[in-house]
Amino acid sequence: MAGSTTLKLGFTILVCIAMAIPRADASIACGQVTEKLAPCLGFLESGRGPVPGCCKGVRDLNSMAVTTEDRRNACRCMKTAAAAFPSISSVYSAALPGKCGVSIPLAAGAKTDCSKIQ
Repeated sequence: MAGSTTLKLGFTILVCIAMAIPRADASIACGQVTEKLAPCLGFLESGRGPVPGCCKGVRDLNSMAVTTEDRRNACRCMKTAAAAFPSISSVYSAALPGKCGVSIPLAAGAKTDCSKIQ
């Protein structure tokens, strides 16, 4: 149980750090991405769920990413956050949008080339 608490604390710290990093070149900041996807951490690690708050965050993020640069920036933010949590499964990451009823052309995973996202 202590490991789970440590992981949640680490994710909270990551969210706070990401929120403090300004992004003048994109309308979506990494803090917004991590805030929207924070409720998804349990699903991304175990495949259980996702909880309603997670899917709301996925839908919100999808509607926020209106331009190509928005989507690319969100992809880069997700890759950075995922790198901080090696327990996140690429299989569950790829499945998350579909589980939440969101269709996206390319799932953002550790090996995704964000520059190819349209």
